[in-house]
Amino acid sequence: MSPTPDGLRVLYSFPHRIGAGRICYTAWEQVRGLVDAGAVVLAHPASVERALPPQAEVRTTLTWGSLRLPFRAVGQMRALSLHDRIVAGRLPRLADEVDIVHTWPLGARRTLETAARLGIPTVLERPNAHTRFAYETVQAECERLGIELPPDHEHAYNEEVLRVEEEEYELADALLCPSDFVVKTFLDEGVPPEKLVRHVYGFDERAFFPDDERRESAPGLTVLFVGVAAVRKGLHFALEAWLRSPASDEGTFLIAGDMLPAYETILAAQLAHPSVRVLGHRDDVAELMRAADVLVLPSIEEGFGLVCTEALGSGCVPLVSDACTDVCCHGENALVHRVGDVDALEEHLTLVHRDPALLESLRAGCLRTAPDLTWTAAGRRLADVYGEVLERTGRRRPVGVAAADE
Repeated sequence: MSPTPDGLRVLYSFPHRIGAGRICYTAWEQVRGLVDAGAVVLAHPASVERALPPQAEVRTTLTWGSLRLPFRAVGQMRALSLHDRIVAGRLPRLADEVDIVHTWPLGARRTLETAARLGIPTVLERPNAHTRFAYETVQAECERLGIELPPDHEHAYNEEVLRVEEEEYELADALLCPSDFVVKTFLDEGVPPEKLVRHVYGFDERAFFPDDERRESAPGLTVLFVGVAAVRKGLHFALEAWLRSPASDEGTFLIAGDMLPAYETILAAQLAHPSVRVLGHRDDVAELMRAADVLVLPSIEEGFGLVCTEALGSGCVPLVSDACTDVCCHGENALVHRVGDVDALEEHLTLVHRDPALLESLRAGCLRTAPDLTWTAAGRRLADVYGEVLERTGRRRPVGVAAADE
């Protein structure tokens, strides 16, 4: 039996602006979910974009009053390292208040080392696949397409980033993997299976919910792609499958997200098709999902794909690759194809276009699944995972017992 998560004391170290977009949003929701699960959270983000729940004790690392250290001025790697130094320096004074330390990539090495010296168990968030796998997979596909990534692109090969992250992999007691796909990429790189623990991300049910009235009146199939339209998300596969499918004759393909210029050039002819609408960055993704029949995400590598759970909550059926989250179950609440299998994706688009009963059955499966996939449910699972790590390491200190007393 794992230790109860209620009252579990977590130092949550996040080296970015918590509550902003992408992983910053994920981190914010994790803290909220942990608070809801009864954990005591000491949040140490670099800065705060959106106020955290009042139950969480928040101490920023890279802000001083109204001043915030600009990452661009000092360089991202230096800023992340500074955050790590500050949290590592605080940790000995907080040792008697902490049962487990939760860290994020590139801002964790010194914190992990300090926690190990103090006998405090640690976990490292893995919001994406193993970085070496991600670099190599994206590079191979870019070469196939004839695209060169900008040097500062997050998936352009960076030896320093890879070195730091692999050091962090070694130091953490456990790596938090949000999907089986992520687990596999680490196993393939030789990471011991006992170091890999599964948790999950979620969606905000207050923002993502279905709209039955709109669906009954909408003509044709509406397909939605959401996310940064980069090579790793496989938009080129989606467009090829869409334009080969009869669904494109009367349906609409919406693309919501910024696009890499070189990628946009490669896709220019497909993007010009009258059934395709490029929306750019959007802040109304929830509304777009309520208005769409299916979400398409043929990623070649993923960490989780938050848009998948958001689509499930909206009743928007995911048509996704098997690199995406395993909460998408083929034939139950989604249609899943192998990475790069355009023929299968074309078939899936055609199936939901021609068979309204199948589409409705899958949509019903989405709505059955959704209640178990909220951020609140994800917070409970994360707290349970902490308990599993504590039980395995055997280093959980009783409340009020400082590291110096052990």
